[in-house]
Amino acid sequence: MYSTELLKGTLKTIILKLLADNKKMYGYEITQKVKELTMDRIQITEGALYPTLHALEADGFVTTETEFIGKRIRKYYSLSPTGKTKAREKVKELASFIETMISLLDIKQKLA
Repeated sequence: MYSTELLKGTLKTIILKLLADNKKMYGYEITQKVKELTMDRIQITEGALYPTLHALEADGFVTTETEFIGKRIRKYYSLSPTGKTKAREKVKELASFIETMISLLDIKQKLA
């Protein structure tokens, strides 16, 4: 698992990208998808996820919709039109940052 310091700076980008790829998702689904895609190397806690989702919603990047599943209410998150643009921007920014860090730290990329 990676440190919380590394994850903290990338959480919004991770969430925005997942929502861009999956149309709409609920909180637990987001945490499980991240675990699956990273082979358990990144595990997002509820304490980190929901404040980030609420911040993205407050910024107008994410919209919500509730559905009744049996006796439970499930809150789905999806990207707003500005959220779609922001997702692309954040992914490009993170990719550029990673390239810069590889150069700065003189990391030789492993060949597959």
